[in-house]
Amino acid sequence: MKRHLISAADLTRDDAILILDTAEELAHIAERPIKKLPTLRGRTVVNLFFEDSTRTRISFEAAAKRLSADVINFSAKGSSVSKGESLKDTALTLQAMGADAVVIRHHASGAPHRLAGSGWLRGSVVNAGDGTHEHPTQALLDAFTMRRRLAGGRGDLEGRRITLVGDVLHSRVARSNVLLLATLGAEVTLVAPPTLLPIGVETWPCTVSYDLDAPLPKSDAVMMLRVQRERMNAAFFPTEREYSRRYGLDLRRMAMLPEHAIVMHPGPMNRGMEIAADVADSTRSTIVEQVTNGVSVRMAVLYLLLGGNEPAQSTPGGVTANTPSTPGAATASNGRTGTEEIAQ
Repeated sequence: MKRHLISAADLTRDDAILILDTAEELAHIAERPIKKLPTLRGRTVVNLFFEDSTRTRISFEAAAKRLSADVINFSAKGSSVSKGESLKDTALTLQAMGADAVVIRHHASGAPHRLAGSGWLRGSVVNAGDGTHEHPTQALLDAFTMRRRLAGGRGDLEGRRITLVGDVLHSRVARSNVLLLATLGAEVTLVAPPTLLPIGVETWPCTVSYDLDAPLPKSDAVMMLRVQRERMNAAFFPTEREYSRRYGLDLRRMAMLPEHAIVMHPGPMNRGMEIAADVADSTRSTIVEQVTNGVSVRMAVLYLLLGGNEPAQSTPGGVTANTPSTPGAATASNGRTGTEEIAQ
């Protein structure tokens, strides 16, 4: 892996498989009485959030703590940012405090890229969502969930047909998913009204449909995207009822899916609009699983960026523990401890 994770486009197939395989091993940590590894002991991870978040911030915090890192949560509200402090000055402050990794969510598209390329920080930068641009770790946890349900938790998603439905225009989740799923060999279809598709979507590695019913019978997974009212400054569709009728996933449409197909949503959901409550709570739904899997995937990302860059083997993150049940001072295959080995 590279030093930073800014875009799903940064990941090769081998990079993505490495992260997913490592996450698969780390997922077993959640089944233990003590859900911690010492891999990132002494490292400091800063969650730098300029936008409100529940799932992503808590997920990154849990991931870092399970790897024994020190975690600092920074919220723009109530900080010097509200007094006009720039991103540069904030970054320099974090660097002075010894941040080894900064997980940033920002309302401006491109802010993580600016932070990573500025030289203000010596540590790694992880994009936790920037404007309407990308959200790569969400795409990774979605792919992890699909791989577990559709491919037995192994390999890639070659030949799988994935349908993403809804507000693609404002969705950073959609952009990252299209890029990552194409890298993993999946066939992606975007379904949305013309007003909710971005300019240039024809250059994306996917197909586009305006009719939700058409791709459902051949879909292995269908992901409903949240209608992001807070980013809309115009009427992109006539009424919520009309949107739900044409692009909402209800029981009738779910019945059109193949028996093995799964239903996904990155959350938070607008129940009754993009997805019916009965569908969201059905056995086909992976929405709660996605939250659980998010911790494992973000553990894998932080481990590979800060702790080591070896493929996952029989123990979490490709490290050799003192015992199978009680990980001790984890040692990578090159003989260095996880906290000494930094992916370049």
